[in-house]
Amino acid sequence: MKIYDELIERGLIAQVTDEAEIKEMIDTGKAVFYIGFDPTADSLHVGHFMALCLMKRLQMAGNRPIALIGGGTGMIGDPSGRTDMRTVMTKEMIEHNCDCFKKQMEKFIEFGDDKAIMVNNADWLMGLNYVDLLREVGACFSVNTMLRAECYKNRMEKGLSFLEFNYMIMQAYDFYHLYQNYGCNMQFGGDDQWSNMLAGTELIRRKLGEDAYAMTITLLLTSEGKKMGKTMGGAVWLDPEKTSPYEFYQYWRNVEDADVLNCIRMLTFLPLDEIKSMESWEGSELNRAKEILAFELTKMIHGENEAQKAQETARGLFGNTGNTENMPATKLYSDVFTDGKITLIDLIVNCGLAPSKGEARRLIQQGGIMLAGEKVKEISSTCKIEDFSGEGIVIKKGKKVFHRAYME
Repeated sequence: MKIYDELIERGLIAQVTDEAEIKEMIDTGKAVFYIGFDPTADSLHVGHFMALCLMKRLQMAGNRPIALIGGGTGMIGDPSGRTDMRTVMTKEMIEHNCDCFKKQMEKFIEFGDDKAIMVNNADWLMGLNYVDLLREVGACFSVNTMLRAECYKNRMEKGLSFLEFNYMIMQAYDFYHLYQNYGCNMQFGGDDQWSNMLAGTELIRRKLGEDAYAMTITLLLTSEGKKMGKTMGGAVWLDPEKTSPYEFYQYWRNVEDADVLNCIRMLTFLPLDEIKSMESWEGSELNRAKEILAFELTKMIHGENEAQKAQETARGLFGNTGNTENMPATKLYSDVFTDGKITLIDLIVNCGLAPSKGEARRLIQQGGIMLAGEKVKEISSTCKIEDFSGEGIVIKKGKKVFHRAYME
């Protein structure tokens, strides 16, 4: 099976322009394609994961990726899929986040001569003259057409700032610039980016003529990516300092039964024939599929050794046979104790298992907390400082979240 048909089979392609030409370019390794990543945080998260896997697949098939870091567009903020305006970041914050992205991307994509390229659109967007941009690019855009774009519709009632209104033009200019300077002939993005990507394709044709060879593809990315990112009260990060390898493993180990095979198809590099054999799996076999998914993805991000440790820890905890060495843990200090004690509510908050004391109280009242293997029912429960010596105390939140609190 050639790579384009494999992408279809894995459920990665939502819609395309000029499918026959795109298929031929990808299958013959002629695609020079870009995917953009706006540096809104200092780590990539699972919402970016599908795009990174796609870049790796296409590079393995002989195509050339361009990883575009949005140092320039990040100064504006993408309004797509949002009901309010993003917080405007400083230039220093954006530069720091860009550096963090690059280090993480290098785990997926091979950069170098005749290989993948990493660019930052701040290098060309920040130096643009406003009047020149209006004359050169603005004339190619219809305001009426822009206002009909899906990425703006959700914001029209609450108000769309002129700052954000320019985002489509900036993204279109990125494709135009990459086409002229890097030979980029294709762009990929999530389904919420379709209008922006079409704008880039149209800009190239308007500026360079109908024969300009530039294609657009959108992945079935955003809806799945957002779904993947909703866990533990926030995003699941690729940075091990923000989401430990164990937590990362557990996230994928706990996906819904209905989602596990889709995740395996889209995100792992297991052969399709092997995945098809899992389609008949039911009951406990689905737990085996989840373990496969969790192990493969943790190995991809954190290495095989960390994946093995995470798997062993998870199996041990749920089978009550394992040690706590690789469990997420919080080191406590004496200043959190009063008269040698700490309330269970404060302990839960200190360990990051609840964002507030009110939420911690609710968890206890609903029977959602176990301490050292015993369910806690009293919200006034306390722990003594000596309880945290040695390996400390294991706190279990719900059915699947384990956390160790200790002192040295």
